[in-house]
Amino acid sequence: MRCPHCGASNDKVVDSRASQAGAAIRRRRECLDCGERFTTYEYVEAFSLVIIKRDGRREPYDRQKLQTGLVTACKKRPVSTAQLEELVHTVEGRLQNLGQREVPSREVGELVMEELRKLDQVAYVRFASVYRDFKTTDQFRDELDRLSDTS
Repeated sequence: MRCPHCGASNDKVVDSRASQAGAAIRRRRECLDCGERFTTYEYVEAFSLVIIKRDGRREPYDRQKLQTGLVTACKKRPVSTAQLEELVHTVEGRLQNLGQREVPSREVGELVMEELRKLDQVAYVRFASVYRDFKTTDQFRDELDRLSDTS
C-alpha cells in the first residue's frame, strides 16, 4: 500500500475493524517513512459484473471508476468520504440483487443518480449532466424542474 502523502510503500496497520455491515475491512495505517496516517478499505470480490456500455462494448465493473465519478460530482459539496463509500456500497448491493452477470451502464447510472439525489441535489445535477450528456442549458433547466417537482 502506497502512502498518499509521500508515496512510500512502507507502512504498518494501526487498527482494523469491520465496516459497512461486515462487507469491508477498514484499516488505519501509519506510514513508517513520513509518520502520516491514512485509511484503506478491503472488499471481497463477491461478484464479477460486466458493464455493457452504450456503444455495445463490455468491460468489467470497476468500483474505483464509480468512486472517481462520485468524488468529482461532490467536489466542494458537504458530502463526506464515508457517505460516498456508503452510496457505492448501496449501489453495489442493488446490482448484486439484480442477479445478472451483465448490466447496461444506463442501469448503473440510474441507480447511482437515485442514491445521489437523496444525498446531495447539486452533486446529483452535476452527475446527471455528465451521465446524460447535457448539451444545452435547457436540459439543465428541465432536470432542475424535475428535481424540484420530486422534492
